[in-house]
Amino acid sequence: MIATRSPLLHSRLTVRGIVQGVGFRPFVYRLATELTLTGGIKNTDQGVVIEIEGSEGAIATFLQRLTEELPPHATVQAIEQQQQHYQGLTTFQILPSSAGGGTTTAQILPDLAMCPACLRDVLTAGNRREDYPFTNCTHCGPRFSIIRSLPYDRPHTTMAVFQMCPACEAEYEDPTNRRFHAQPNACPACGPQLAFWSDSAASIEGPLASAIATLQQGKILALQGLGGFQLLVDAGNPTAVDRLRLRKGRPNKPLAMMCASLAQVRRYCQVSETAAALLSSAQAPIVLLKQTVSSSLARNIAPETPYLGVMLPTTPLHHLLLQQMRGPVVATSGNLSGEPICIEVQAARDHLGAISDAFLAHNRPIQRPVDDSVVQLVNHQPQVLRHARGYAPQTFLLTASMPEEMCILALGAHLKSAIALSQGRQVTLSQYIGDLDTAPTQQRLEQTVDDVLSLSRCQPSAIACDLHPDYASTRLARSLAERWNVPLIPVQHHYAHVLSGMTEHGIEGPVLGVAWDGTGYGADGTIWGGEFLQVAESGCDRVAHWLPFPLPGGDACSREPRRSALGLLYACYGDAAFEMHDLAPLQAFSPSQLTVLRQMLTRTINTPPTTSVGRLFDGVAALLGQHTQISFEGQAAMAVEFLAARVSNADPYLLPVAAGSPLVLDWRPMLRAIISGIRRGVP
Repeated sequence: MIATRSPLLHSRLTVRGIVQGVGFRPFVYRLATELTLTGGIKNTDQGVVIEIEGSEGAIATFLQRLTEELPPHATVQAIEQQQQHYQGLTTFQILPSSAGGGTTTAQILPDLAMCPACLRDVLTAGNRREDYPFTNCTHCGPRFSIIRSLPYDRPHTTMAVFQMCPACEAEYEDPTNRRFHAQPNACPACGPQLAFWSDSAASIEGPLASAIATLQQGKILALQGLGGFQLLVDAGNPTAVDRLRLRKGRPNKPLAMMCASLAQVRRYCQVSETAAALLSSAQAPIVLLKQTVSSSLARNIAPETPYLGVMLPTTPLHHLLLQQMRGPVVATSGNLSGEPICIEVQAARDHLGAISDAFLAHNRPIQRPVDDSVVQLVNHQPQVLRHARGYAPQTFLLTASMPEEMCILALGAHLKSAIALSQGRQVTLSQYIGDLDTAPTQQRLEQTVDDVLSLSRCQPSAIACDLHPDYASTRLARSLAERWNVPLIPVQHHYAHVLSGMTEHGIEGPVLGVAWDGTGYGADGTIWGGEFLQVAESGCDRVAHWLPFPLPGGDACSREPRRSALGLLYACYGDAAFEMHDLAPLQAFSPSQLTVLRQMLTRTINTPPTTSVGRLFDGVAALLGQHTQISFEGQAAMAVEFLAARVSNADPYLLPVAAGSPLVLDWRPMLRAIISGIRRGVP
C-alpha cells in the first residue's frame, strides 16, 4: 500500500483574547518551529494574526496545542480560521506589528506581580540584574500602566525612551529566552533608575538605602510603585502610623500592610490555602485576613476590625525594600484624602509634600494610575472589592449577540467609580477610579474616558449612566451625549447592580436580583436601597422592597448614623421616639438639635424616605452605641458585621412580608426586638 501525504495548507488565524504582552508570540514561534510549520505571527489592533503553512495533520496538532499549552497569563476567547492559497514559505517569523487605524478590540493585559524567576535574578549575587528594581520578563511586570497605544510593542509604551543595551537586545531577540519580545525588558545599564529626595537629608548611601533608613527612623516615605505612588511607614511603629493618619486625614479607616513573605504574613494573620494562593498570584491583591494577636504590630493599623488588609511585594523594588526592612510596612495609596493617586513625580511632590518626609521615585513614566486591588474571601471564594492592579482592565463577553459596530460607553455611579466600554459582545471594565466627591477625581474620570476611547479608537454610539440626575458621572454622560449627538441611556442604580452581577458570573435571565446597599435613585424618584428586582430580557420589575423610613437631613445621614437611627425610631414609634433618652442615638444630640430634628420629621422637611438597607445597618450601629458619626463609608455597618460574627447561635429576628405589589419587608418587629435586647443587656 502506498501512503498518501497529507495535503499542504495555508491558514490565517485571528486569535482574540489576552494574547499581547504575555509571551504569546514567542510561544507560537516555538510551537510552530517544533512542528516544522512555516509562516509568521504579528500583533494587530484586533488581536494576534498567525499565518501558518504545513501539512493538514501538523496544522491540526498546532491548533490543538495552541489552546492547551498557553503561556501562564494568556487566554484565548476566539480563533477565526481562514484558508488561504499555499505559498511555499520556508521559515516561521515574528513579524512587525500592524495597526489598521480603525477601531481596535485587542485586549490589554493587567500589570503583573514579579515572577519567581525574575526574583531569583534580582537576589542572585553576580547576576547582571542583581538588586535591579525594574527587572521583568514576559511573565511579569508592567503592562496596562505603561501602554500608550495598541498593538502592544515597546515603541507604544513609556519604555520607548529607554534604548536597550546589546545584552538586553540579545535576550529580546532570542526565542529560547523568557525575555524574548518582553517589551519592558531592561537592566541597570539601559533601563529606568531610582532617585531619592528628602528635605532633611541627601541620599548618601544610594536611593534604596536612604528610603529604608527613612522608614526605620519612623518617617513617612512616598514610593513610586507600578501604577502610582504609595505612602509607607514602619508597621511596627504606632507613632509613625498615627502621624500618617493625621497628615492624610484618615483617622479610622483600616490601612493596608505589605509583608516580605507568606511566612511573615502568617505571624500576624490566619492564612488559608486559598488566601495564600491569592497573595502569591500574579494579581497579588490586598487580601483581607483575620488578625492574630501580635505584640510587634501597631494596633492602630486596623483598629476597629478583626481583619488586616495584607499584600506581598508586587515589584522588584518592593521586594528589595522589604528584604532589608526588619518587618512589614504600612502601604496605602499615595493621595490626599478623597483624591486620586499621584502618578507623576512633580505632582506627587506638590500634593504629598505635606504628608511624606521623603520620596523614592523613578524615571519610568506611568501612563495611567492603577491602585492596589482589594479582595476578600467569602466561603473560601475570592470576591474583588476594588478592581485595579492585576485585574484591570478586564474583558467580558456578553451572551447576547450584539452588532459589531455598536459601541456603548457606560460611566457608572458616584461612589467607587469605574467605567466600561462595549464593542459588540466584548465589554471592557476599567480600573477603579474613586469616589466622585472632589474635582480632581471627577477630572480623573474624564481622563479615563479619554484614555479608554483613545486605546480602543472607538466612537460611542450611545452612553449609559446612572438614573441619578446629579451624579458627577451622569453630568459628564449628559455632556458627552450632547457633544457627540448620541443617545443617553439612564439605568436605575440597583438594576445596574443586578445586571453587573449577571454579567460577571455569566447568568442569563430571568432572575430575581437582590440589591441591598447605601442609596440609589429609584425609578419612582425616591431613595432605594433594599430591592428585589425581577429581571427579564425586556427589563425589570420591582417585586419587593424594605419598608421605607425617613432620613432626617438627607445626605447627612450617610455621615451620621445617629440620624438614620432617629429616622428608624420615628417610623416605628412616632413622636414617642423623642422620649427614648436611654438610647445612644438620642444621647448623641444636644436638646436644641433634637428640637430641630423633631420639627423636620413631624413636618417632613428634608426627610426623604428610603428603603436603604445600608442606612438601616447604620441606624442599628448607632443604637448599639458603636458609631453615631463616621469618618469613612461603611464604618458603622462594618461594626455591626464584626459584632454579629462573634455570635454563633442567636435566634433570627422576624421580618414579616406585607402583601401587595410590590411586597414590603417590615423591619419594625426586628427594631423593637433589638431595642428590647439593648434594654435587657443582651450582648
